[in-house]
Amino acid sequence: MDISAIILAAGVGTRMRSRTPKPLHPICGRPMLLHVVHALESVRPRSTVVVVGHGGDLVSEETERLAPVWAGVRFAEQVQQNGTGDATAVGMTRLDGDDYDDDSVVLVLPGDTPLLQSETLAELVRSHDENRNAATILTSTLDDPSGYGRVVRAGDGRVLRVVEQRDASPEELDIKEWNTGVYAFRRDLLGPALRNLDADNSQGEYYLTDVIAQLADLGHRVGCVRAPSAETQGVNDRWQLALAEREMRNRTNRHWLSAGVTMFDPRQTFLDVTVTIGTDVTLYPGTILRGATTIGDGSRIGPSTHLEDCAVGRECVVENSVGVGATIGDAAHVGPFAHLPAGTAVPSGAVSGAFYTAPDNR
Repeated sequence: MDISAIILAAGVGTRMRSRTPKPLHPICGRPMLLHVVHALESVRPRSTVVVVGHGGDLVSEETERLAPVWAGVRFAEQVQQNGTGDATAVGMTRLDGDDYDDDSVVLVLPGDTPLLQSETLAELVRSHDENRNAATILTSTLDDPSGYGRVVRAGDGRVLRVVEQRDASPEELDIKEWNTGVYAFRRDLLGPALRNLDADNSQGEYYLTDVIAQLADLGHRVGCVRAPSAETQGVNDRWQLALAEREMRNRTNRHWLSAGVTMFDPRQTFLDVTVTIGTDVTLYPGTILRGATTIGDGSRIGPSTHLEDCAVGRECVVENSVGVGATIGDAAHVGPFAHLPAGTAVPSGAVSGAFYTAPDNR
């Protein structure tokens, strides 16, 4: 199946109150935008267009540096913030070919949904293809979906439209099913619909959601796939960022526990998603492993140990210590209270003391 993806990451993100562009705020060691890119792995798009705006140069530079090669990342700039419909149209200009007689799948995703899982996108694409939909919306339900667009259905369950909260009637505001902003479209239907959008709404913007009503009014089939709300909610401020960090940390810890790692208290164990850990490793409370850190089989780390971009061998003990860019040989004992600066190499079998720095063996 031919699939392309457009990730919308042009917003200013004023509620973050940060000089860092919102898409680059890290969650478990990876910018939130890159989490969205990695979620595409199950569908392996031919190309992934990231639509940038505020801080676009920095967002493009970091994304290009960190994105996996298979994603085929390229960039488009939305010069003026004219809504999600306009941003999608800008992204379409960077896809290969044109939308005439091209019934391939175009996925559209917001760049601030870092908890979106790869399996969910695979199910979205599968349902879209099997049901021959013109569009398929990823939806969720909440008792209070304030701030989200509502999915309006006919009495027989057909999707009629998505209405943004500012434009919703009191009856529509009572709807619990909400639009996550993740879609699968047929490209040959998406392109013309985008060209027919207008900005006749409370925001004066071109809404991507209006494409759904256009397609439904023309008699095209619009489907839905429902996902857990915890997976699909966006990150718009520091509180939501902290909640996303907590959920991602729980997922990461569960993964390593299932892979044979022991954690005495997962709530006090902090692992970046980029870390690699061997089997029969024990992590004590207060352990923080960041960046490209690797831990060899059978090692014991912690308590209160912070390692970043470190390579730890097999059967090591590292306790109450800090290391950045250090290498620790097999069966070495580091700490307590050792400090390993960048370039430190602890030989195999060595025993360190407080503020230990290995000799220069060059």
